[in-house]
Order: sequence, then C-alpha cells, then structure tokens
Amino acid sequence: MSRTDDTVFPDGFLWGAATASYQVEGAVSADGRGPSIWDTFSHTPGTTVHGDNGDIACDQYNRIADDVALMSELGVRSYRFSIAWPRIQPDGSGPALEAGLDYYRRLVALLRDASIEPAVTLYHWDLPQALQDAGGWEIRDTAERLADLAVIVAGALGDEVGTWITMNEPWVSSFMGYGTGEHAPGLHGLDAALRASHHLLLGHGRASEALRAALPSSAEVGITLNLSPVQAVTTEPQDVAAARRVDGFLNRWFLDPICRGAYPPDLLAHYAALDAGPPVEDGDLETVSAPIDFLGVNYYSARTVGASDGTDGSLASLGVVDRVPPSTKRTAMGWPIVPTGLTELLVRVTTDYGPLPLYVTENGAAFDDYVDPNGEVRDPERVEYLDAHVRAAHAAISDGVDLRGYFVWSFLDNFEWAEGYSKRFGIVYVDYPTQRRVPKQSARWYSTVIAANGLA
Repeated sequence: MSRTDDTVFPDGFLWGAATASYQVEGAVSADGRGPSIWDTFSHTPGTTVHGDNGDIACDQYNRIADDVALMSELGVRSYRFSIAWPRIQPDGSGPALEAGLDYYRRLVALLRDASIEPAVTLYHWDLPQALQDAGGWEIRDTAERLADLAVIVAGALGDEVGTWITMNEPWVSSFMGYGTGEHAPGLHGLDAALRASHHLLLGHGRASEALRAALPSSAEVGITLNLSPVQAVTTEPQDVAAARRVDGFLNRWFLDPICRGAYPPDLLAHYAALDAGPPVEDGDLETVSAPIDFLGVNYYSARTVGASDGTDGSLASLGVVDRVPPSTKRTAMGWPIVPTGLTELLVRVTTDYGPLPLYVTENGAAFDDYVDPNGEVRDPERVEYLDAHVRAAHAAISDGVDLRGYFVWSFLDNFEWAEGYSKRFGIVYVDYPTQRRVPKQSARWYSTVIAANGLA
C-alpha cells in the first residue's frame, strides 16, 4: 500500500475494536449469572424491535477463543469489552462469583497471548436487577456498589489490564433509561433522569478512587462519554441559544462536572425553571472531578438545530427542532453522516477542557448488510464512513489534539439495545441462527489501515 506522510498516525497509536457485554455475550443464565435491567427490559413486551433480547446474542461467552483468533487475524491491537456486573455479583453486592471472574481472566489471557491490549469498561448499562429494585441509579448507594465492583474486578484483572473505563455513556443510561424510557430500566421523568445522571457521575468518581487504590500506578483510568457537536441552523439569536441549550444537554452536563467540578450554570437554571435539578451533596463534585488519565469519546453524528415555537415537547423541554439539511447522507439508524464533526468535537474538547489525552472509544455506523451469493458481505457505505472518520481523527491530531487511539464500533454485529437485531454495526457479520462469523469488506479495509498505521 502506498502512503503519504500526511495520512500516517503517530507511532504507538492504538487501533482497536469494541463491544459490550450484554450485546455479545449471551449465556445469561450460565455459571450463576443474575438478571440485569436489560434482561428484564428486553423481555417486557413492546420494548425492543421484534421482541428481541440478549439471551444468546453473539454467544461470545462460549466462543471467545474463536473471536479473539479472528481479531488477531485482522490485526486488531486492542479489544475494548465490558464487565457484565451480574456475572460477577448476581445481586449487585456481596462476594464475587469466581466463574464470572474466570471468564474475564480467560478473555484477558487470550488477548495477551494474541498481543491484543485489553481495555476494560467496568459498567456498560447492565445494572443488576436487584440494584434497580432497590432504587437503581436514582439512589446514591448504587454509586458505592459500583466502587465495590471496581475493587473486585481490579483485584482479578489488575495485573494484566492497563486501561480502565469506569462507565460508558452515562447520558444514555440516565436520560434514555430513566428519562424517556427508551432504554432499560424504562422509566420516565426529568427528575429521575437528573438523579440518575448525578449518581452515575458519582459512581464514576467512586469507582475511579477504588481502581486507583487497587491498581498498579501504571494503570490508566478514564470515562467514556457520547458527545456530539451542535450547530445552530442560522446565526439568529434564538437559534444560537437553542444550540447552546442542546450542547449543554448533550455535552456540557457531563464534561463540566468531570473536568471543571461544576454543572453548567445555564443548564442548572434551565432545569430549576422546570423544578428539577441534580441531588448534589457536599463533596460530590470534588469526587466526580478527580483527575482522569484520559477521556473516551464516542462519536456517531453531529446535530444541527434551531429554535422551535414554545417547547419541543422533549424530556428537557429545550425548545429546539433538528434542522439537518435534506441532502445529508444518513446511516440505517437515520443518523446524519458528518465526519468533520469528529474533528470539530475532538478539537473543542481539547480547547475547552484540555490538554487531555483522548481516545475515540466508539465510532461506526449501521447499514443494511447481507451475505451475497458468493458468501461475502460487501459494505462500501461503511468503508466510506470509517475512512472519512479516520481521516477526521487524523485531522484532529494535526490540529494539536492528543488522540491516542481509535476503536471501531463494533467488532461484531450484535444486540443493538432497543433496536434488537434489526441494526448491524459490526465489521464482522454474525449469522445469528448459526453464529457464523463473516468478516465484512470493512473488516478487511480496517485490517489494512491497522497494518499501515494510516490511510492510503
């Protein structure tokens, strides 16, 4: 492959692939695993497309050796996976199940043997149902329970894992799980969402403290946020103000407490006008804002918004409406494809909150993939999407961003939460009835990018 210097990434740049436990593992009753909120939610009629659930998913619990071998074949340098909390503590507290820990020990050993760096996400949405029954993320105790989990997992894996992410996308967990009810546990209300968002952040802080106390000093601890640049459709003051509110809702509500130790004043005032707000207690924000070693950024799309008449009827009553240009290409999820938004986002985070080491911990797209008569899965739309976003990541580095790695979402087609199995994000196709894996055209493309440490 011919290369030019301006497409080569820095030495040591980490090329990875990511998944989440409930989306891929299956084996939901194996070895003492307890139920999670996603088991309960997905088995509730009307919550997922086609009534799909994660009972089997990609059966990775039983096929992990083959999946690691496939990663190795593709040249993947790091695998970001999450811990299934109910596989370790079925009720969310108490002694650990050694069988659950043994599964992750085996996974890490397989990765190490294949020279693949493990990156562990402690919490990726599968809260034990017993903790939800006690109040879930609406109560402070759940943050303390996450810290207990951190101690257990760090004790089991700490000698072999150097990269730790406390949690994935607390915005989704809180605002979609406790606010709109689109995700588990399926609750509705701004008050519930704001309580959950604060206790998730507190959980990040408590888990960070626990990890640092239990891990070698060389280990790195961070958090992953889903972030999106927000643009006003015009320069009119009402549209600019609407974009500012959306930016606060999506981005600053989590970035500011973590990086600045305070919630954004404009959002606090906005929520106060709705008789809502986070349940902050003395010392909470000091815990939340303890220094992190890196920030994980999940990027899928950008937002273009304008002011609406009155309120928009959304959870947070932001008074906005999306104004995406009709010519914009979209993914199968309906999300606008805006590669330049990744550059803009990474530069903005660095400028406003840095300098801070960053990883793109998720980036990818769903398209309508299928196995053709030749047994191949051609996904040129995904190749185009990933190529453009990898170039955008490189542009951010050229603009001074300390970007250290990129993880494609997702390694495998999997259970896509409320969308069930109707949406495919993987670079590897999964035939769910047989569990056969078929590397897509995008997997072969990504393999060449990794080998070259850049783009042709």
